[in-house]
Amino acid sequence: MKTIKYFLILFGITLFGCGEDFLERAPISNMNELDFYKSEEDLTTAMWSAYNSLYKLYGPESLPSFFGELMSDNAYSDNTAGTVQDYESFENHTMNQNNTLVLGYWNSYYTSLFVVNNIIAKSAAVEFASKDALIAEARFLRALFYFDMVRAWGDVPLVTTPLGIADAYSKGRTPSSEVYAQIIEDLDFAVAKLPVKASQRFAGAASQEAANALLGKVYLTMGNKSKASETLLKLYGKFSLVPYANLWDKTKKNGAESIFEIQYKGGKSNPYSLYWAMFSPLDNRIVTAWGAGMNQVTTDLWNAYEPGDSRRDLSIQDGYKTAAGVKVEVKFPIKWKDSTAELDGLREAADNNFIVLRYADVLLMLTEATGDAKYMNEVRTRVGLSLYGTAGYPTKYNTVDLACEHERQVEFALEFHRWFDLKRTGRAIAVIKNSSKNITLNANQLVLPIPLEVITQNPDVMTQNEAYK
Repeated sequence: MKTIKYFLILFGITLFGCGEDFLERAPISNMNELDFYKSEEDLTTAMWSAYNSLYKLYGPESLPSFFGELMSDNAYSDNTAGTVQDYESFENHTMNQNNTLVLGYWNSYYTSLFVVNNIIAKSAAVEFASKDALIAEARFLRALFYFDMVRAWGDVPLVTTPLGIADAYSKGRTPSSEVYAQIIEDLDFAVAKLPVKASQRFAGAASQEAANALLGKVYLTMGNKSKASETLLKLYGKFSLVPYANLWDKTKKNGAESIFEIQYKGGKSNPYSLYWAMFSPLDNRIVTAWGAGMNQVTTDLWNAYEPGDSRRDLSIQDGYKTAAGVKVEVKFPIKWKDSTAELDGLREAADNNFIVLRYADVLLMLTEATGDAKYMNEVRTRVGLSLYGTAGYPTKYNTVDLACEHERQVEFALEFHRWFDLKRTGRAIAVIKNSSKNITLNANQLVLPIPLEVITQNPDVMTQNEAYK
C-alpha cells in the first residue's frame, strides 16, 4: 500500500453499522465520501467503522501486541509463517526500516485516523442532540491511536483533518511534544463531553472514565506525575477489582473492573477474536486446532510470579501432552482460552473480549504517580499476597518503583503493557539486558523505524529515526 493511501482511504475499507452494537454488523456498500455524512445516522454508522478498526489495531499480531510484549522480557515468537525475520526482529531487537509488519502498522493507524478525522470534520455540517458526544468518541479513539504511535515511533505526522493529495505528500513528522499536546486536547474534550460508563451508548463505547484513565496514562508517560495522580484519582473508588479468574471468563465480560474493552462475539459468522488461536503453541493440534506460536512465555515471566500467586496459573499454561502422551515443554498464554470455540478453518472463532483499560491499571498507575504503595496493595490483596511494607513481601523489590514494576508484570502479563511500561519508567534497557534475552540496546533503539516506503515517497520531508539511518 502506498503512503498516500493511508491518508485517503475511508471507503476502501468496509463500513459496518448496527442496531444494538458493533458486533452485529451489516455492510454499507456503494458509498463514497461525497454521498456520505449527511445525517446523524451516517455519522453513527461511520463510528462503527472507527470502533471496528480496533480489531486490527489491537489484534494478536498488532503493534501493541508485538511492541508491548514481544519486544520485552515477557515473550518470544515461535511463529514460522510469513516473513519470519520480521517477527524475530521484534523479539530480538534486530529491527530495520524494511520490516513489513512495521509498514503495515503505520498504514493501519493512518487509515483508522482518516476515518475518525472524517467523522470530526464532517460533523460540523450536521446538527443533532448527541453530536458532541459522538465527536468525543472519535476524539478518544484518535487520542488512543496517536498515543500508541508516538510511543512506538516518536515524532509522527500529526493529521487532524482529512488530507488531500498535495497535503499528504507534503506532511512531515511532528515533534512528539505537539503530538502529546493534541492527545491531551482530544482527551480533555472527551472527558467533558462523553457520558459516564453507566450511560455509554453500548458495551465497549468510549466513556468519560475511559478518557480519564487514558489521560492519566498519558500524563504518566510524559513524566507529569502530579497531573497523572490528579486525573487518576477521579476514578479511584468508582470501579472495583473482581476475582482475577473473572477477568478471563467469557460469561463475565465488561465487569466491574473493566474501563475500556474491545468487544468480540464468538462464532465464524461474527467478529470473533483470534488471541487463543494465535497465542497457542505452534502447530500443536491438541490445545487448539493449529496454533501460531506467537507471544510464547519466557522463563523470565514465569519466574517473576511469587509462590502462591494464583495469577500465574490463570495466565499461563506450562506445556501440554501430545496425542502420544509426550509432554511438550512450552509455556503459553491462556487468558483468552476458549476451548469450546467454533472452528473457522484451523482457527478458533473465539468469544473473548480484549481489555485495554481496567481498574487494576488505574491503581498501579496511582502507586507509580504518587509513590504510595496503598493502591498497589489493593491489587495484591485481591490475590491474597503479602503486602508491600510487611515482613512477607519479597525483599528484592526493595523500593516502591521496583515493587510496582514487578506487580505490573505479573498483573498484566501478556496484555500488551510490558515494553510500554519499561520505556515509560526508563527501565527498558536494563531489564532486557538482564533478562534471558541478554540484549544490549541504546536509547535510539527504543523506537521503531519509520518504514522505508514512507520515506521513499516523501524524501524531502520525512526523516528516519537515528538508529535506522
